[in-house]
Amino acid sequence: MTTTRTEQDSMGKVDVPADALYGAQTQRAVMNFPVSQQRMPTRFIKALLTIKKAAAQANRDLESLSSAEAEAIVTACDHLLSDENLMQHFPVDVFQTGSGTSTNMNANEVIAALGSRMDEVELRPNDHVNCSQSSNDVIPSSIHVSAALAVHEHLLPALQHLDDSIMARATELADVCKTGRTHLMDAMPITFGQVLSGWSTQIRDNIIRLKAIEPELQQLALGGTAVGTGVNAPPEFAATACRYLSADYPVDFMPSINPFAAMSSQDVAVALSGCLKTSAVSLMKISNDLRWMNSGPLAGLAEIRLPELQPGSSIMPGKVNPVIPESTAMVAAQVIGNDATIALAGQSGNFELNVMLPLVAYRLLDSIELLGNAARLLGDKAIAGFTVNHETIESALHRNPILATALNPYIGYLKAAEIAKKAYAEGRPVLEVAEELTDLSRDQLTQILNPVALTNKLD
Repeated sequence: MTTTRTEQDSMGKVDVPADALYGAQTQRAVMNFPVSQQRMPTRFIKALLTIKKAAAQANRDLESLSSAEAEAIVTACDHLLSDENLMQHFPVDVFQTGSGTSTNMNANEVIAALGSRMDEVELRPNDHVNCSQSSNDVIPSSIHVSAALAVHEHLLPALQHLDDSIMARATELADVCKTGRTHLMDAMPITFGQVLSGWSTQIRDNIIRLKAIEPELQQLALGGTAVGTGVNAPPEFAATACRYLSADYPVDFMPSINPFAAMSSQDVAVALSGCLKTSAVSLMKISNDLRWMNSGPLAGLAEIRLPELQPGSSIMPGKVNPVIPESTAMVAAQVIGNDATIALAGQSGNFELNVMLPLVAYRLLDSIELLGNAARLLGDKAIAGFTVNHETIESALHRNPILATALNPYIGYLKAAEIAKKAYAEGRPVLEVAEELTDLSRDQLTQILNPVALTNKLD
């Protein structure tokens, strides 16, 4: 049997595992919310611990805590942040109280227990670790801090890496011409460089959108305490804590312009999730283009060959599938689903507090993590390594009846359509049929119908 100890909170006594750093309120949450076995993300817990550390330093400066009490909290937070094994002491389920109070008290209890043990100072979870704070301002602040860092340190570098991979191939394949497609049907010629430049612009635009929302993420509800009025916190607390917080990170944080909005809504998180959804849609489009171009090898388009990474079938020998684009597409689907969840959670700001904060944090960080990982894999294991099947694309290119579009200015749409249909029906090049049905010379037709020249009309 598990050895326990007895802890007490304002509701009475509770048995807690003897080796747990947390106390009664955390144990009540463990018992009350056996919902998903999904815990709050490590990024979120670390952001929360860093906020607790900054709050202690600010409270010391403002004489709300003694130097010994503050240093004990700082020591405990530093120890927790440096030892991944200690994350086991944060067991509260994501689907808990909507304010995240259980997670906030979990942190308060763990820090108090560890700080008291390490520095031989009596720390109390509410009076000392939670000094000048409330779950209602700390949890929204932790959402912003963890998301801001995840975007800055994980997602933006990953998207830039993907763009670098795309542009390297765009430069390499700038003059390789292929058949364009609209409605999945043959259309006018286009180069691989032009196709890849489109993908690159999609990724770069997503980077721009994410960077544009960073300043909003850097504004924190900290200091608003219970309802935004700052009760029980010194007026200088928020600014002082943000200065200490910024010193620990490569991102500058500041108090929210309006703590009432920062606590009662999650509009910034909803807006960020919208940017993440757009990034997911871009990755889905690129992945599907790769899958289509790779289809085959005999009965599909077979324009490119993606790197062969693993056997593709348990029954069909030799089959190899586009596994990285498929993985990326599933990530995109999850992020789009997360966005719907975050939108619903974001509208749950009833009066002075949003009450789906843990869910917002969990799904937002999930989207950022998934997108960053998928973007790197797509760049490294699909785009960087695909090869072009030159014979296949050149054969299709010169037999494409849609090349007749280039004849419109010379012979009119109807005559060009007649040539296109005849060329398709007879399986002959457009140039041959046009030479029979028009007065244009072969030299003129060769120049007009040159696929590569048709891709440079904007130059």
